[in-house]
Formats: sequence, C-alpha cells, structure tokens
Amino acid sequence: MDEADWIKTGVTPNSYNMRPCSHGGGASADCKLSPAWSRPRSSQDTCVRVADWLPEPRQRPPFSFCLPEVCVDWTMRLAVAALFLGLTMVITRDEEEGDLCLYEALSDTDAVLCKGLEVFYPELGNVGCMFVPDCNNYRQKITHWAEPIVKFPGALEGATYILVMVDPDAPSRSSPKAQFWRHWLVTDIKGIDIKKGKVQGQELSPYQPPSPPAQSGFHRYQFFVYLQQTQNISLHSKENKTRGSWKMDKFLNRFHLSEPEASTQFMTQNYQDSPNYQTPGAGSSEPKDKPK
Repeated sequence: MDEADWIKTGVTPNSYNMRPCSHGGGASADCKLSPAWSRPRSSQDTCVRVADWLPEPRQRPPFSFCLPEVCVDWTMRLAVAALFLGLTMVITRDEEEGDLCLYEALSDTDAVLCKGLEVFYPELGNVGCMFVPDCNNYRQKITHWAEPIVKFPGALEGATYILVMVDPDAPSRSSPKAQFWRHWLVTDIKGIDIKKGKVQGQELSPYQPPSPPAQSGFHRYQFFVYLQQTQNISLHSKENKTRGSWKMDKFLNRFHLSEPEASTQFMTQNYQDSPNYQTPGAGSSEPKDKPK
C-alpha cells in the first residue's frame, strides 16, 4: 500500500476520508478528518478503533493512519479484519525470509582471539568474531573478493606493524595437517595507515581469499597484527615455495615477534556444503577446490 494512498470507510453517506499520518505512527496535528458521522448509532453497529486491527508495533509498516473510533456494521468489520490480517501475514513473511540471513557470533572459546582488530569485506561489513552468513552467496563471494579492509584503531601512529592472515584448519579443523596456511603477510605497515584501515607495506605473501575445501567443515581465518621491531623481514626460500604447513611460530621467533597487538578471526565453510546449496545440472563444471 502506497503511503500516499487514501482510505475510505465507505460506510455512511458522510464517511471519513482518512490520509496517512506522519512517519512514526500515531495521530499528529496535521492529521485532518472530514466531518463526523451523519447518522446515529444503532444496535447493529459495532464501535471499534480500526487502529486496533493493526499488527503489533514491531510489525507495523513505517506509516500509520489517523483512525478514530468509528461505528461499522459487521460486514465492514470483517472486511477491515481481513485487510489487516493480510497485511500482517505479508510483513511477517518478510521478517521470516529476512531471518534466513543470520549473522551468527562465534562461540566464547573462539571469540577469545577477537581483540581490537576489525576486518571489513564488501556487503558483509566487519566479519570479526562471526560466521560468514549462509545467504546471498556470501560464502562463495568471499572466495573471489579482493583483500579486506583491516583496521586497527589502537595503532600507534609512529609505530610499524606486521599483518598476518592464516588458516589453522588446513585441510580441516579435525585434521590440520597443513597448519598454518598463509593467506596474507604484509610488513612495514605504518601505524597511521592501519589505524585508518590502509594496509600499505611490503607484501611478502599476496592476499589469497579463503577457499575451504568441500566437506572439510568450518575453517577459522585468523588475523594478527604485530609490532615490528626490526627491518628487513623476509621469508626463507623454502617458505616461499608453498603457503601450506607454514611454521608460523618459527617465523615469529626469528624476528622477535611476541604477542600480537591485536587479532580477530571469522569462520566460513565451502559454499557447496550449505544446506541451501543446489547441485548444478548435468554438463556444468565446478572449480576444483584446494586446501586453503
């Protein structure tokens, strides 16, 4: 129903003409009605507040009508009831459909890692400490999106930082034989930049999107920011040959990197493992997943 529509009760020769009130609901000073009813109430009339037929406040549309107490016969009363029942069903259905896209937080155990770091992807916003929602193809889109915006609001503007992104669950959390899978490694990031969400520095490992293999369960994708104490940080030639089975602890010890200044993580799984995923028809080809 368009907000500019008019509603006519059509019950009496001199009936009310009702127009929408201002946003926010309820009667307002600019809500004007036509003259009062021209006939007296009879025993067959039922006096009701039509506004009482509206859904609960949380389900009401973003507009309301100035509806006084009016006398209507039973036919009109049933018609009004049917009208607003239908409106309630439509709104409720929309709410239920919207509920399919849930932003679920990580468990308390996994949330321990979430400390002062924000990671933003297109459409999703900050994914820190949450599951990537199983809707709108997000779990597939994230495998193609470019690097996220990483923001460390607590960064010291005069300091230098290192950003690390890893998957500790390669190829699966139950059997992490390839732990850690190195997705992103950037050094020499100025504090003034990462404080604003700009990751500019020496990229030792270019960003690689999350690509959990099918039927491997949920993977954690972890981000760490370390205070860089020394210059000329690099990877060994052996480390550069593969991203998997990276000895992250040895790398940190080699450059005297202790506890991270900030960290966070999110979780996702292969989009084909979603209960809402429909197998493509015959003849279609699907990309082959690798443990990442």
